[in-house]
Amino acid sequence: MKIHESAENYLETILILKKRLGQVRSIDIASELSFSKPSVSVAMKNLRLNGYIDVSKDGYITLLEKGQEIAERIYERHTLFSDWLITLGVSPEVAAEDACRIEHVISDETFEAFKAHTAKHQS
Repeated sequence: MKIHESAENYLETILILKKRLGQVRSIDIASELSFSKPSVSVAMKNLRLNGYIDVSKDGYITLLEKGQEIAERIYERHTLFSDWLITLGVSPEVAAEDACRIEHVISDETFEAFKAHTAKHQS
């Protein structure tokens, strides 16, 4: 299940906004990411055509099963790396930016090992 980093970011943003706002529209995503509405509309069309999201006639965006899985996987990585970097003394802003880059390039195997290691050392 390999998709582009930008699609992963959009799916993760939809998940975060859904948790925060309850429902999500393209304008919410554009505001959150500081992207233009047309850019977000194109991305939403591509995500919809590839079966990651559904868009209601009223413009509300819902993650479909495979979109939800990707969004949760990326969000888990982001949260774990961001929290870890903060515990190392990195500022929350820089930690969030760095976590956003790391979350897309690390292999599943390495992430699982990292997750197991950090869980073992938090106990």
